[in-house]
Amino acid sequence: MTSVKPYFVQALHEWITDNGLTPLVVVDAAYQGVRVPEHVIEDGKVVLNVSYDATQNLQMDDELLTVNARFSGISHAIIIPMESISAIYARENGKGMMFDVEHEDLDEDETAEASKEHDETADSKIKKPHLKLVD
Repeated sequence: MTSVKPYFVQALHEWITDNGLTPLVVVDAAYQGVRVPEHVIEDGKVVLNVSYDATQNLQMDDELLTVNARFSGISHAIIIPMESISAIYARENGKGMMFDVEHEDLDEDETAEASKEHDETADSKIKKPHLKLVD
């Protein structure tokens, strides 16, 4: 079956807009295929105003949300895979929906390397307990 996320994103965008509010999407910037200016990424996420007033050429389909948006006065072509969207909500009242973002699986070499790095980082952060039992 196809993902339900694009249907929810499109429906919520329409609902928020029809109620005179501003639709914002939260995007996982680390997701493969996300194309946004680097300077708008904060903590691996991007919050974008996707209202018709703030954008040009907004298009949504089952795969992508594409739009032309201005950042610091410079126009950028934004490409957002639907699966990278972790939330859509109204700026004014916070009503909307959150979603899980599932990253594509890494190949075996990348998985092994990521696991090794994780293990090394985890080992360096592990502290021995300093409590002792007193009778």
